Amino acid sequence: MRAGREARIFDGWEQVRLDINPHVAPDIVGSMVDMPQVETGSFDAVFAQHSLEHLDLHRVRLALREFRRVVRPIDGFALIIVPDLQVAAEYIVAGKADAPCYTSASGPITPLDMIYGHSGSIAEGDGFMAHRTGFTAQSLINQINAAGFPFAGAVRNHKRKEVWAEARNEQGKPDLLARLKELDQTV
Repeated sequence: MRAGREARIFDGWEQVRLDINPHVAPDIVGSMVDMPQVETGSFDAVFAQHSLEHLDLHRVRLALREFRRVVRPIDGFALIIVPDLQVAAEYIVAGKADAPCYTSASGPITPLDMIYGHSGSIAEGDGFMAHRTGFTAQSLINQINAAGFPFAGAVRNHKRKEVWAEARNEQGKPDLLARLKELDQTV
């Protein structure tokens, strides 16, 4: 979990990190598309920040189904944050494909980085950073619903150039997207 504003929602929660890359020292080394080491319904939440875009599109639904499987059937949820391809497209149409549109912990991020993955990290040999698909708010909601989550919502965070989505097994409170808006008024 990253220490961004969205992570404040999880203050005081126990964190279990899953990652396919053993070099980042996760608690569980594995793929989000198949988590046999995680018991069904055993987690309150899944927090997937800048991860789904690293999967081929046909595998996104598999990951979302796994998220749904591992969260509690009542009150369980997934909070998903991905780069906003609509922002990347707007920059590209404006002739700014190579211009930085924001700065991350990895450095300046261009629209092409949002589409293909952080070029600097990939050039340094970190192939896990390549993007294999992308999302707009609506396309992410469509994938969440197709994976079986009956309740989904998404908002665009214009300042951070991201789509924030919430997926739930049942309609519930608190509405995380509303809380995220409170934490970052630029949504």
